[in-house]
Formats: sequence, C-alpha cells, structure tokens
Amino acid sequence: MAMTTFAAIDIGSYEISMKIFEFSKKIGFQELNDVRYRLEIGKGAYSSGRLEPETVDTICVILKDFSGMMKEFGVTDYRACATSAFREIVNPVIVQEQIFQRTGIRVEILSNAEQHFLGYKSIAAIESGFKKIIQKGTAILDVGGGNLQVSLFDKDALVTTQSFKMGSMRIRERLKELEKTTTHYDQLIKEFIRNDLTAFQRLYLKDRDIKNVILMGDFLTDTIFQEELEDHIITSEEFTKSYEKTIYKTEHALAEEMDIDPEYASLVIPTMVICKSFLEIFQAESVWVPGVSLLDGIAYDYGEKKKFIKSVHNFENDILVASRNIAKRYSTGKDHIKGTTDIALTIFDSMKKIHGMGARERLLLQIAVQLHDCGKYISMADVAECSYRIIMATEIIGLSTEERKIIASAVRYNTTEFVYCGNYDRGPGIDRQQYLLVAKLTAILRLANAMDRSHYQKVEALRVVLKDRELQMIIDSSRDISLELGLLRDKVQFFEEVFGIRLVLKRKRRV
Repeated sequence: MAMTTFAAIDIGSYEISMKIFEFSKKIGFQELNDVRYRLEIGKGAYSSGRLEPETVDTICVILKDFSGMMKEFGVTDYRACATSAFREIVNPVIVQEQIFQRTGIRVEILSNAEQHFLGYKSIAAIESGFKKIIQKGTAILDVGGGNLQVSLFDKDALVTTQSFKMGSMRIRERLKELEKTTTHYDQLIKEFIRNDLTAFQRLYLKDRDIKNVILMGDFLTDTIFQEELEDHIITSEEFTKSYEKTIYKTEHALAEEMDIDPEYASLVIPTMVICKSFLEIFQAESVWVPGVSLLDGIAYDYGEKKKFIKSVHNFENDILVASRNIAKRYSTGKDHIKGTTDIALTIFDSMKKIHGMGARERLLLQIAVQLHDCGKYISMADVAECSYRIIMATEIIGLSTEERKIIASAVRYNTTEFVYCGNYDRGPGIDRQQYLLVAKLTAILRLANAMDRSHYQKVEALRVVLKDRELQMIIDSSRDISLELGLLRDKVQFFEEVFGIRLVLKRKRRV
C-alpha cells in the first residue's frame, strides 16, 4: 500500500504548530505527530505592524526544528501557512524571504477567507458529525488570536460567512491598559464588541433559527473546555456554568488550573466572553467542540487534492452559494445571472483544448458572472468600477486575495477598456499568469453577458462546436435577437485576440 507522509505547519498569532500525517487511498489519513511552540507573533503585529528581529529569529529556529522532524518522519510534502499576524505586518514578503533563506521552508500567507475555509474543512473531516449537525440551523464560531469568523448553515447549505477583527489576542492588546482600571474585565470586553454583534444580528440573523453552534479555533479553545469534552458536546447550561466559574479568576489561577502558560491564560477570558456573547444572540441549545484545528483542515485539503480523500460534502458549492448570497445582497437579476452563467459555462466547456483552464478557473468564471452587475446597487453610471470595489472589499470564503482580484478585474473589464500587460499604472497589480487568466475570463464573460443584453433570456439553447481553429456558436431562439447579435460583434474581436481562434456566429430559428 503506497503511503505519503505530509506535514502541515501553522504560524499563528500566539503559537507555531505542526502536525505530521500519513496518507493512503485505503485509510485516508491519520495523524502521526503534533508539536507546538508558544510564540506571541501577534503581539507586535497587531500593535506596530512589524515583527521584531528577535521574533523572526525565533520563528526560524522553530521552523528549522520542524524541518529536522520532517526528515525523521520521512515527510515528502508539506504546506506552511501564516495567518492574521502576517496579514497585519507591513513587510510580509521580506519576512517570508528571510524565513525561506534561513530554513528552506516557504511560508504561504492565507487570506482570511482561505484560512477559515480550511478551518471549516477541518470540521468536515469528521464526516458523520458535521453532515448531521448542519441539517438544522447551525453557526460555526471560529475564534482565533486576531480574527473571528462566523459562518451560518441551514439545511446543509452555507448561508453566509462574516469576519470580525475581534480575536482573543487583538482584544487583549487593545484593552490591556483599560483592564487595569476595572474589576469587571468581562463587561469591558462585552461593551467593546457590542456594536459589531448588534450589527451582525440585525443584518444576518433576521428570521434565522440557530439550534447548534460549532466552536473551533485553536489549541486554546479545547483547553478551556477540556473538562466538558467527553462527547465533544456542551449544553448552553454547561457553558454558562463554565463561564461563571472562569471570568473572575486571575491569569495566575487560570494558568495553574488549566496547566498553561500565564500568557495563554490571559486569552481565556476574551475567548469566553466572545463565545458567550454570540451564544446569547444565537440562543442555541448546544455547542459542539470537535477538537480540530487549521492543521487538520490543511491536511484534509491536501488529501482531497491528491485524491486520497473523497468528501461527501460539496465545498465548491459552498463558495458558489456564498457568492450567490453576495449577489442577492446587491439585488442582481436572478434570471439574468442564471442565463448568463449557462452561456458562459457552455462556452468554457466547449473549448478546454484551446484555453487550457481547469476546474478552479471554471469556478472563478461562475463567480464573476454572479457578481458582474453588483455595482448597479451603488451607481448605474459607473457599474464596472463599483462592482470592482465591492468584490475587492468583500471576503468570499475559500478564495485567496489574488483570486478575488482576478474576478474583480474580469468584472471591471466586462464593460470597460481592457488594460493590457505593462499598463498596470491604470490596471490591477497582478503577475503575468494572473493577467492572462483575467484576459480569458473577461473574453468569455463579455460574450456571455452580451448574449443576454436585454435580460430577456432570449437564447433558449446554445451549441458550441470547435473545429480546428474555428469556434462555431449556434444560437437557438424563437425571438428577435437582433440586439444581442449586434452587440456580440463588438465582443468577438477581443475574444478572437485572446484565444487565437476564429469565432463564427450562427442562428437556428425555432418554429
């Protein structure tokens, strides 16, 4: 049986951790080793936007140690990810390069959306429990050192996901001086986060019935609830008792009781208050603490991509549902989006030999179609620029910042002049490969959108045939499509330029 050994590394806000896993098609994956080092990277990142040279030195020492362990276990592949602390610093690329030169380990900085999507995948690794619990109204509360992510599910579908800058370490750093002046630290935290909570409740919890909360984050979350974790389920009453026993204790008392470092202990009360505040607005019946971390999600994602694991949950659909909900928020035309999506995907699927794009690019095209009109909510006169800014300002779970920029750029150039490579003073800051992908997605989006210019969905069927270097599009419609055909001709030149083929439009009339 062929086995692959893989290491997942997480450079978090207050610890650096690594898990080593063994993969095979027979067993899926199993954990071989778990090691953690405490290091408060977020302390400097959140306050000054920089890492002290000593901190970078310590990161390199730890990663060298990890590198030695990987050799001992025969690791053949790895993924090292940094999260919110690295996103906050002003010179991440410089720090990444220093780490690589000194350790040989390349560190990837996850966007917030990528980080929490992987965290969400770590829960899905527990297939039966996850699938069962999200059948009812469920919230995933992912509490980190820098950020908090809340994702709402209903009937096995992701309804919305929102990020808050209210991680446990960030709150501690913001309130550390005020903490010295009060005997009710918990109340101080409640008031600090209240505005964001009430806004979230008003915007996203209307008519939603949340029965269950899945609580996750990092090692600290499991530590707080270790006494209640026999079956990984905590009732709301058990949570309240634990909360009331905890919030008035000193850091020293919590450190001794939980057998953790005092610096860790200082994060317990912020974590508890965050969780309690959300449980109150959810009015949930129970809390599930699955005991998984980002490292498990990184491993699960690796196993999926290498085909060691086949998930029963459709993660790609979650990304599309999240995008659809964003489009709905900005009142885009549902019928137009569906019709344009069908046309765009028909074109994409018919010319795979020409464009060289894969499943991920197909997903980005679908999202671009869903969001191409969202800017009309702000300005009918400047749709392209407003759509670009909305997409760039909106986190889409599962997408990197670069992928979001590719989608936003394709949407911008759908109705504005395309900015060619070398003219980036007027265009998005993207590399050569991303530029080519933007061009391809823009060419397809322009064509598909023009075929429903009237928003009447006149194209009843579309057949696309590739013959040598000629792409024939046979449009089936019983209605007058003079407008669509006239506007299509304006898009054909760019399409032919991008793909290097001749496009022929044919009409088949329905009787």
